[in-house]
Amino acid sequence: MLQVKIVPVTAFAQNCSILWDSETKEAILIDAGGDAAVLKKEVEDLGLKVKALWLTHGHLDHAGAVGELAETWKIPVIGPHKEDQFWLDMIQEVSARYGFPIPQPVKVDQWLEGGEVLTLGDDEFEVRFAPGHTPGHVMFYNKKHGLLWTGDVLFKGSIGRTDFPRGNHQQLLDSIQGECFSLPDETQFISGHGPISTIGYEKQFNPFVASKAG
Repeated sequence: MLQVKIVPVTAFAQNCSILWDSETKEAILIDAGGDAAVLKKEVEDLGLKVKALWLTHGHLDHAGAVGELAETWKIPVIGPHKEDQFWLDMIQEVSARYGFPIPQPVKVDQWLEGGEVLTLGDDEFEVRFAPGHTPGHVMFYNKKHGLLWTGDVLFKGSIGRTDFPRGNHQQLLDSIQGECFSLPDETQFISGHGPISTIGYEKQFNPFVASKAG
């Protein structure tokens, strides 16, 4: 059975998700954005063996702890799309600019393009390419449980910023329409910041995209 625990990390309260198989205790982390010691303790307390780190995109508050954890646990980093490599290459510089602790470099072992299927135990996660917030942003969708990890594409009542380098507002709207709103209304999504919501709720009430939901 798939289990999920959300652990907010960094001053940006980024939602790092710990996912694990309750039988095997094998786990993955989505967007280990910082506070590596906090995440290590959570994993230890839950008695998990982390198999991989998945990334939706390359911003520091989503990837800040990835280098350290990958080195500590000797595990691969999977995602995002290669178009976000420039963000990961700048992660130390950007962290210094924001006054964050300088993280270890991030080495991606498997870039994603969209359409791949990643697995954890018996669960499958479809990779959805969703550029706009960043050019290489991806999302992870588990059809069996009706769960979507949107990173910073879609939030409850809001959408991702596009004023960073290589952000694109129209591309973001297209990604939401094509990759989020094409899913069943009852699909729950865990975003990079803030509370869980559903696709149906955002189609109806999200002021940035509701009128475009059709």
